Amino acid sequence: MQKMRTEFPQNFLWGGAIAANQAEGAYIEDGKGLDVSAGFAHGIKNKHDVTIDPKKFYPTHEAIDFYHTYKEDLALMQQMNFKVFRTSINWSRIYPNGDDVQPNEAGLQFYDDLFDEMHRCGMEPLITLSHYEMPLNLVEKYGSWRNRKIIDFFLQYCTTVFQRYQGKVKYWLTFNELNNMRRMPGAAGGIFFKKGENKQQVIYQASHHMFIANSLAIKLCHELCPAAKIGCMLSLSNIYPNTCNPKDVFETMDLRRQSLLFGDVMIRGTYPKYMERIWDEAGVEIQMQPGDEDILQAYTADYLGFSYYRTSTHEYGKPFYGDTGGDQGTPNPYLETTPWGWQIDPLGLRFTLNELYDRYQIPLFIVENGLGQIDIPDKDGIVHDTYRIDYIKQHVQAIKEAIKDGVDIMGYTYWGPIDIVSAGTGEMQKRYGFIYVDRDNEGNGTLKRSKKDSFNWYAQLIASNGKNL
Repeated sequence: MQKMRTEFPQNFLWGGAIAANQAEGAYIEDGKGLDVSAGFAHGIKNKHDVTIDPKKFYPTHEAIDFYHTYKEDLALMQQMNFKVFRTSINWSRIYPNGDDVQPNEAGLQFYDDLFDEMHRCGMEPLITLSHYEMPLNLVEKYGSWRNRKIIDFFLQYCTTVFQRYQGKVKYWLTFNELNNMRRMPGAAGGIFFKKGENKQQVIYQASHHMFIANSLAIKLCHELCPAAKIGCMLSLSNIYPNTCNPKDVFETMDLRRQSLLFGDVMIRGTYPKYMERIWDEAGVEIQMQPGDEDILQAYTADYLGFSYYRTSTHEYGKPFYGDTGGDQGTPNPYLETTPWGWQIDPLGLRFTLNELYDRYQIPLFIVENGLGQIDIPDKDGIVHDTYRIDYIKQHVQAIKEAIKDGVDIMGYTYWGPIDIVSAGTGEMQKRYGFIYVDRDNEGNGTLKRSKKDSFNWYAQLIASNGKNL
């Protein structure tokens, strides 16, 4: 039997994570088409505008202008000793309409230059293929993932980027937080409902098409980039029973299953048996083509990337809702809470890591974890964010304990190492970064970057490979 691991492995991938639509800006520059993110004036929790209203401010249109400042920003990440940097390729930068015959060379060149700069700074790119960036034309013309034709368009896009970047990207993710189809289908899959539709039918049918696309993308990646690893990515912040009442316990398990089923399909390669009852009670009939089940079984994820921000509790019969942080029900009196109602639970991360590794037995990658707070610079313009340092310290300690538990963990990419636009609310006020960006909720500010106190602390954490806690 192997000896218990007590420290982070030497090849542990420390870094940070952003998304193209929350950082790049340049929303129609150099031939880029519109994607769904462009129409959320107040984040993905709120109304989507198919037609851009010239009287409204859309925060993602300029975001933090990473499209033009990536060299300076990556230089700051290099100072923090990043080994990996996660971002996404915006599909509509490569295929502006999604169904174009030829890709947009300017978009391809941008990501060539971006990945080259990452390597120059000593970082491996960790790249998400679809991060809430569905080309808007595919939504309007085809109904998005309702339509099985989207699989072919997605695979064309995958083929293009796998071939182009096969020597530059070792780590890929297919769909960001695919299980958010059950919470926020507009963002996760470009699904906006029509009057009278059975919403559950639409969500599960669209998800099935995305599952097939996921498996076939894995197949393509293994063929075109044999040295690369490709994983799935899920939102897996956790939820506890509010009490030991068996009804609370069982209904909480049932709720958790609604997220884990996405991992079951993409990692185990088959729909879990409990789906039959869920579909029956929701009046859902999934249309599958011959061979679909074989495809799901044959091409499964190399690793599981996931986001973890918080836990919540569930009481039997009580309503719950979900957002970018995961499921949310009754507050837990034992936990602290952020201004946005997210409860801080480092031990919950250790619990979740054990839960997932016991279930799937493949490497895990924490690709999102972070603290959104209201950061106020002092008279010298410095943010003294000891609360963020404490948050990371406790969560990294929980990861270390999970490693001692025997969990295979590839890396940790802190969400939002530089302040970016909030996905859920479209705010800049909800800040995660080690780097402060001078921009407010209305788009005012110089976009100047400055280091917070957490900047040097995180740099030292990485330099010590997690020992300097």
